[in-house]
Amino acid sequence: MAFMEKPPARKEVLSGTNTGLPLTAAIEDESQSLQCSHTIVRRYSDFDLLNNSLQIAGLSLPLPPKKLIGNMDREFIAERQKGLQNYLNVITTNHILSNCELVKKFLDPNNYSANYTEIALQQVSMFFRSEPKWEVVEPLKDIGWRIRKKYFLMKIKNQPKERLVLSWADLGPDKYLSDKDFQCLIKLLPSCLHPYIYRVTFATANESSALLIRMFNEKGTLKDLIYKAKPKDPFLKKYGNPKKIQGLELQQIKTYGRQILEVLKFLHDKGFPYGHLHASNVMLDGDTCRLLDLENSLLGLPSFYRSCFSQFRKINTLESVDVHCFGHLLYEMTYGRPPDSVPVDSFPPAPSMAVVAVLESTLSCEACKNGMPTVSRLLQMPLFSDVLLTTSEKPQFKIPTKLKEALRIAKECIEKRLIEEQKQIHHHRRLTRAQSHHGSEEERKKRKILARKKSKRSAVENSEEHSAKYSNSNNSAGSGASSPLTSPSSPTPPSTAVEHAPF
Repeated sequence: MAFMEKPPARKEVLSGTNTGLPLTAAIEDESQSLQCSHTIVRRYSDFDLLNNSLQIAGLSLPLPPKKLIGNMDREFIAERQKGLQNYLNVITTNHILSNCELVKKFLDPNNYSANYTEIALQQVSMFFRSEPKWEVVEPLKDIGWRIRKKYFLMKIKNQPKERLVLSWADLGPDKYLSDKDFQCLIKLLPSCLHPYIYRVTFATANESSALLIRMFNEKGTLKDLIYKAKPKDPFLKKYGNPKKIQGLELQQIKTYGRQILEVLKFLHDKGFPYGHLHASNVMLDGDTCRLLDLENSLLGLPSFYRSCFSQFRKINTLESVDVHCFGHLLYEMTYGRPPDSVPVDSFPPAPSMAVVAVLESTLSCEACKNGMPTVSRLLQMPLFSDVLLTTSEKPQFKIPTKLKEALRIAKECIEKRLIEEQKQIHHHRRLTRAQSHHGSEEERKKRKILARKKSKRSAVENSEEHSAKYSNSNNSAGSGASSPLTSPSSPTPPSTAVEHAPF
């Protein structure tokens, strides 16, 4: 059995993230696979192995059962093909599964053959040669969703009880900063002080990756609170299929939402691109939310929700991306799970209509079609306008003028690529709709009827032309001197040519 996947041409696939175009894979027979340059052969045992590995997510996936006898029958093969296609469709349309390393390696082993944990360890080891005070306690295997971003539990040698987390990440497709500006901005992150930004203890970078160290938080992230998960568990296990779906209390929604909007406004005012808001990037510190992973935009990594917002051409700036992603986060805080699809046609009952009003302004069909509100506008809405925040910490993040200009140019480049990708998706949709319409049963019937009418019309035209030629030939023969009209050797020709015209 073989399946095809559109071959990747850009680095976003190599960075292990979702692109704007939805991930698809199609089961093909041998004759079809010979015509495709990007065909991967997979046996049923490969599907079975993948399915066993994905059980950590706690999902019931529709893999067709094994069959030992009669598994070469034509009817069985056709039925098995349909079953495996349905299995692939379920996996590739699940936002969490489609981005995990297991699925990526299964669909595209050529581009995902490297051992990324080993690569990260090599980079971290090189770092420790110059910074001997740090020591690795253990790798935090698969706690995040990115394939090429790895985490390690750390400690300081002279403070052995204190735990920290080291994150290492490779560059992504949206890295437009020069190497010098990139490294300067990464090293600037520990100087960023804000009550709603999780403090970076140490940061460094080279021309191909970045390494940051933060304090380890036993309570975990906002997503861990919503899903009642353990921070050290693998991403699939934590969030693949929550056992109990329950949203947060209204006051928590209001307070956390206000805190997150305040820090987004701070970053927007500073001209610092973010674009990576989701529940796993919000650390909980008591009753305070603190934003994580400011380095992602500097590294050029695509957003967790890129495949969602890249479908809508009005969401084309990083500010509007942050607002749309805030809608996803608010939905998750309210209902204890992400929306099934976006845009959302109707919202379930919420603790307050003020919550629904914000959700409608960020996730509804109208909002996705017409554009997002600003962060300032959201702060003025009834859900957040009456929330009082008490903090004594004064925000501080000084970015030199030269680096501000570099950030502005990089931000424009990121937005330009997003707009180009949205144009491609729009064109792809139109082409798909046209092909689907052309191949529909109704269209096939119409084409058959038109073909019959054309055939009949052609037959009639040929008949008339044949009759005219026959008549002209007969008239020419009758006017000759050697052929008198009364000659018995010249039989009367047929009066019509209908019998000769069933073309």
